[in-house]
Amino acid sequence: MNQGKLRKALDQTVENCVNLVGVNLNTASRHLLTYVSGLGPQLAQNIVDYRSENGPFRTRKELMKVPRMGAKAFEQCAGFLRIPEGEYPLDRTAVHPESYAIVEKMAKDKGCTLEELISDKALRDSVRLEEYVTATVGLPTLKDIMKELEKPGRDPRQQIKVFEFDPNIRTLEDLREGMVVPGIVGNITNFGAFVDIGIKENGLIHLSQLADRYITDPSEVVSIHQHVLVKITGIDHSRKRIQLSMVGVEQNI
Repeated sequence: MNQGKLRKALDQTVENCVNLVGVNLNTASRHLLTYVSGLGPQLAQNIVDYRSENGPFRTRKELMKVPRMGAKAFEQCAGFLRIPEGEYPLDRTAVHPESYAIVEKMAKDKGCTLEELISDKALRDSVRLEEYVTATVGLPTLKDIMKELEKPGRDPRQQIKVFEFDPNIRTLEDLREGMVVPGIVGNITNFGAFVDIGIKENGLIHLSQLADRYITDPSEVVSIHQHVLVKITGIDHSRKRIQLSMVGVEQNI
């Protein structure tokens, strides 16, 4: 593999992540700061040096005191540099300083503080964005601002759902026909899929029981490690086999 192309691809990936998630202005290393839009090696080093000499940044505006930090560089980088413990609530978010006045006006119009606007979904939902459209700020920008206020911080990922097997099922004897239980697809064959439902024996969903329509390949419906809800349709205690079905079972897992 071409090492130059590999390094370029890796650098691009890190840069994309940094500019999507943002970095903590008071803890990010010089190396990490160089990936922030608008910052190069020298400005990144100047930020680290400024922190060492003056202590943590208290506001984003303080960035303008960093040597060689011009207005253009500030405009490009400010939205990606977060201050989680900052004095000003919007400095903790991805909202760019040039949009602060818009959010401040929203809060003023609602008769609340910025903290209350950020934390209260009902307040945010009551904001009529059309009233804040200007010649320079369109509705898409306002929607982006509100989206960030809904989930301020550095993590853009959705909340992870924790999977759990049915705690009442520990052995084959605990199963009853008609039960609907959670499971994880462990293997896929030409004739169906095997599902782990939390006991020693895996259950089988036959090809004909994977969907309420005709299919020829189980992969059309399920994939390895997929979380599913299955109905117990048959139990063979002597052979320790479990027949399962997904037909008619709502997959809200």
